[in-house]
Amino acid sequence: MNRQELFTLFSEDLFIPSLKAKDRDGVLQEMVDHAAAAGVIRDRDVILGMLKNRESLGSTGLGEGVAFPHGRSLAIPSLMAFFARSVKGVEYGAIDGKPVKLFFMFIAPPIEKENRYLPALGQVVELIRDAGTREQLLQVAGYEQFRQIILGDGEESE
Repeated sequence: MNRQELFTLFSEDLFIPSLKAKDRDGVLQEMVDHAAAAGVIRDRDVILGMLKNRESLGSTGLGEGVAFPHGRSLAIPSLMAFFARSVKGVEYGAIDGKPVKLFFMFIAPPIEKENRYLPALGQVVELIRDAGTREQLLQVAGYEQFRQIILGDGEESE
């Protein structure tokens, strides 16, 4: 999956540049409520329960201030990608013990014929390995800025 294909999974409706939540459960609830209000998910309680259950198995906070809450559910018709940022950071139980500021949520139906869920998750993990990309995402104030970062617009050639 290339950056252009990855970006097609995101939408301005599923973008929060400044989360209000102060803890992990609050972040999950705020993101799920936002997705429900956007009409993307069928049952907010089912999705929220699935995400909390997934976190109970082990934190999706992978360190470096980034978390990837994710899972599969019948309560969603197609793959959903969501980006949110917490300016102050929240205690999330990340593996490095540091607060999380960047959240990439992926939720897919149990059967997905295009099979984009895991490739998309992997592509974002690759992108955020770069400290410069993480720093840019920490500064993102609007969706257009987010688009440019994900697509790599304006990056110099290596």
